[in-house]
Amino acid sequence: MTLASRQSQPVTSCNSEYERLRKVLLCQPQYMAIKEIINETQEQFKEENIQVKRALKQHRQFSHLLQQHGIEVMELPPHPAYPEQVFTRDIGFTIGDQVFIAGMASGIRRGEEEILKNWLDQEHISYCQSTEGTIEGGDVIVNGHTIYIGISSRTDEKAVKELQTQLPDYEIIPIPFNEKYLHLDCVFNILSPNEALIFPKALNDRERKLLGERFRLIEVSEEEQFSLGTNVLSIGGKKVFSLPINKEVNEQLTKRGYTVIEVDITEIIKSGGSFRCCTMPLLRG
Repeated sequence: MTLASRQSQPVTSCNSEYERLRKVLLCQPQYMAIKEIINETQEQFKEENIQVKRALKQHRQFSHLLQQHGIEVMELPPHPAYPEQVFTRDIGFTIGDQVFIAGMASGIRRGEEEILKNWLDQEHISYCQSTEGTIEGGDVIVNGHTIYIGISSRTDEKAVKELQTQLPDYEIIPIPFNEKYLHLDCVFNILSPNEALIFPKALNDRERKLLGERFRLIEVSEEEQFSLGTNVLSIGGKKVFSLPINKEVNEQLTKRGYTVIEVDITEIIKSGGSFRCCTMPLLRG
């Protein structure tokens, strides 16, 4: 490969949730714990908490399978001050060729952004940082030149307006939803140009109608929403990582021609995030 051809390849690029995933950022759950209840899932598991050895084993298996599918896995250094750091999706997101640093709403997670910035500096990857309001990557869903952004206790209108000024060529659509469900990707997730998973109970009629006009919606039951059935990870070629326990979701995806890669990360989802939450895509396409 010539120098010119190496330079022509983007370091970061992400134009959808479903194009081939080539490079992704993870963080091992070495210090994972439920220390401060910040979502309803954690409330259910606060007594038994997280078995870190089990979480690490499951995370390693997930990472290994990503690599088996030709994806370059990069890792943030885990820090003992941040028990939620495994959820790399929330602290940053890639839109087009640009990486954005989130503005974290939860106090227990503030500071994770600095570790991400240091890592990006070391890798010589440029980034923009949110300075207005709060925005977390779990609320940001990209589909070409349209970006759906969940409005909740984690992401507010100020941050959305700032992002719109930074991305004038994009259509940004705010999607308010019931904030008890934490992030938009816990109730809505795009699988292809015309299909998406949805937990309809979390959204108002207006948003359900809007999304229904744009996608063939695959409904997730309340039981499987609790086990984060919407929070799958698409890696391209209609291949999707999903939890084995979400049998209805997996059956529906299989019927529609998706290859479902089942991996058990049930120890990690005790803290309220699954495959999409655990991955920050840096390069797709």
